[in-house]
Amino acid sequence: MIINTNMGSSTAARILAENTSALQKSLKRLSTGTKIASVSDDSAGLAVASKLGAQINRIAASKDNVGNLLSFSQTQEGYINQISGALTRMSELAMLATDATKSSSDLLLYDAEFQELGEFLESVRSKDFNGLSLFSDTGKTATLDLGVSVTLQNSNLSTAVYNAAFSGSAISTASDAATALTNIQAAITALASDQAKVGANMSRLENEFSALAVLKDNLGAARSRIIDVDVAEESANFARQQILVQSGTAMLAQANILPQAALRLIS
Repeated sequence: MIINTNMGSSTAARILAENTSALQKSLKRLSTGTKIASVSDDSAGLAVASKLGAQINRIAASKDNVGNLLSFSQTQEGYINQISGALTRMSELAMLATDATKSSSDLLLYDAEFQELGEFLESVRSKDFNGLSLFSDTGKTATLDLGVSVTLQNSNLSTAVYNAAFSGSAISTASDAATALTNIQAAITALASDQAKVGANMSRLENEFSALAVLKDNLGAARSRIIDVDVAEESANFARQQILVQSGTAMLAQANILPQAALRLIS
């Protein structure tokens, strides 16, 4: 029986300290929602999670880029649809103006609407999206990730055939109407090409946007498996550590009482 050195008390105190530290770590995990309470818990996992987090943020920014470019193309589509309607009406007016039974005053009435539609088409060519021309000869590019980008096909409303349809045309005479009709038909054909380009751009962008969304979700799931705590599992661990701390405290108290038995031998 030893008085100076109480090994039972020392051992109980050490185990109690370890269980208390584990309890505090479990409490921190539950309160923060992350199972990496400190770098020492899983330094490699934390490094991987940090890289995944940075990639997720880049993908979110890429989604914004693609979304803005998609809005750009949708704006183009809206104007092109209006242009198509105007050209269709202009071709109709030009055809009506070729009617030999129409008087010159009748043709002037047709020409008045024709000119107004031409002014509308001319104004559309200068429309912009956030300061960028909607219809220029420069393709717009969105960066998806490092070294990866998508470039829109050009949709150019400044070609010679459009100029012929937009300005300088008249249907005030039957011969002018015939010439204008030829130009309008050429413009409609060219516009169909632009519509196809814009449609292809939108299809590509929509697929890119969906692919980025799927990639972001999967990377988020991978990062979650590394860093996020399983609350049900950690709650069970927390309850276990609580019991160990309580029992360790009780056993430490008992270990401190044991040396008192030596008093009975010397009393």
